[in-house]
Amino acid sequence: MSPVPVGSLRNVTAVAHRGDPYRARENTVASLRSALARGADAVEVDVRLTRDGVPVLLHDTTLKRLWELDRPLLALSWEEVRGLTGGGVPTLADALTATDGHRVMLDLPGTPDVRAARRIVDVVRECGARDRVYYCAGAPAMLAVRAADPAAEIALTWTTLAPPRPVLLETIRPRWLNYRFGLVSRALADRVHGGGYLLSAWTPDTRRAMRRLIGLGVDSITTNRVDVLCATRATAAAPSPGRPASRG
Repeated sequence: MSPVPVGSLRNVTAVAHRGDPYRARENTVASLRSALARGADAVEVDVRLTRDGVPVLLHDTTLKRLWELDRPLLALSWEEVRGLTGGGVPTLADALTATDGHRVMLDLPGTPDVRAARRIVDVVRECGARDRVYYCAGAPAMLAVRAADPAAEIALTWTTLAPPRPVLLETIRPRWLNYRFGLVSRALADRVHGGGYLLSAWTPDTRRAMRRLIGLGVDSITTNRVDVLCATRATAAAPSPGRPASRG
């Protein structure tokens, strides 16, 4: 896919951050379904492994914040996680089934090694979801994913204005560069698109920030308020009174 020209309103992908966390607990099947029902083009979820190597949806290293259980995920088997949360923490396979037909961005928090990345990649493959899944995180995690799957679609998360080194880009071969939304400027958008990459931004939750990013020509926005993003995108794309719609 060719990068969207800066300033174009076409193909601004609305990605739901951990589902629809204002309406349902983040990284749960209910949250993913809620986000898709509100117009999300894709959902972003966090994936970690249990003690016995089962990929599940959880951002934190413990169950404390979401489930009020101060238990490290890596100390628990999948059966223990399921029992402690009443089945609330879904496996990656559950999430891929619930989002069938939709794009899914897998964020890999922490620094998974190649073996862990390969387990996640294997589940994606077993679920027949390779064509709709892409991966995001910092360089160490994405290096592990690239080693596990030479064909994986990758969004490299980058947290500074200094550009990634060419050797890193050559090794990871990302399709996207994924920036915190406050870092995105016209100059950055021009540089990313000029390098042949798509530009993703996370996680603006106000209409003002969303409008700014759309105007700068980002290709994808990840937000906790995907319904607001979809409405803002539609408003931005609508022609002004007396002005024809863009044919771009």
